[in-house]
Amino acid sequence: MNFLPECLPTLIGSLPLTDHQEATALILKYMKEIPLWPQLPCYPKERLLTQFSEGLPGIREKDDSVYFDTASPDFDQEVVEFFEDYLAATEGSLPLEGSRFAFSPETSKGFDSFLQAVAALDTPPVALKGQITGPFTMLTAIKDSDGKMACFNPILREAVTKAVALKARYQVEQMKKYCPNVICFLDEPALSGFGSSAMVGITREDAVSDLTEPLQAIREAGGISGIHVCANTDWSLVLETPLDVLSFDAYSYFDKILLFKTNLLNFIKDGGILAWGIVPTLNEQDLAAETADSLYGKWQEQADRLCGQDGIVRKNCLITPSCGTGLLKKDLALKALELTRGVSDRIREA
Repeated sequence: MNFLPECLPTLIGSLPLTDHQEATALILKYMKEIPLWPQLPCYPKERLLTQFSEGLPGIREKDDSVYFDTASPDFDQEVVEFFEDYLAATEGSLPLEGSRFAFSPETSKGFDSFLQAVAALDTPPVALKGQITGPFTMLTAIKDSDGKMACFNPILREAVTKAVALKARYQVEQMKKYCPNVICFLDEPALSGFGSSAMVGITREDAVSDLTEPLQAIREAGGISGIHVCANTDWSLVLETPLDVLSFDAYSYFDKILLFKTNLLNFIKDGGILAWGIVPTLNEQDLAAETADSLYGKWQEQADRLCGQDGIVRKNCLITPSCGTGLLKKDLALKALELTRGVSDRIREA
């Protein structure tokens, strides 16, 4: 990987807007070097689970949520058809574009608006960014007909992992038409619960294996792979996977991730990138109180604690909000964009 972000800013994904073109324009205004396609969760089809679960065997929607109807008499046939399509796509006889592994018209509005806007730019950005809900979150958040996590059903576990891999590959292939550097994050909020009593029975080996398949698919498509966790987790597990970018909430959880200092230093010395979530988005009071100068000072203090005066962290760092802004009020979301831009500018001008 030859991409060095040098503290350029980007976002995590969601925005509290209703218009995809407006969202794309704001992204290109504040994140012109590394823009990303917007997710607008005001639309049910663009939420954490619904946007990327379409096309999975047995997937159903009810009361604004999704589940796997494994009790349906059609489930076995849906499984057969899914894996037939998967084999055809991986063997090259089924183009990803237009397949179940691509966006549908209902879920592609942000992606389409973004690609159209990027295509019209006079100068291509440094990189483009996409995102997808990761397999760990999908498999633990979506239940089957018996109310059990999908991760405990071997068929669903395999289907979700492979679907996420091909859906990520599809994004990378489409964006690489407009820019050689494409970043794709697996958004994995559920990893914050790994090892808890609610997830007894999920092994470390299984979690690493499930994350590895889509990360490798991103790399094989020529993309830059990342994992975003908006809380604390076992970061040594995340660093066992073949990721290029580790995205974390530095505002609230830096002391927690610093417990893995040796792992992090080895990661960045091997060329890994830290997406430093220094702008708070999970607490409105924190966001309202901060300024670009205060957050710049906080980043300086954290970078010094991790690397001292070693300039490697500056070269191998992205500046981001701690998470998406989709649940914030619009004025606070705009402030998060402004602060992310402002902190990045201060670091790179110093």
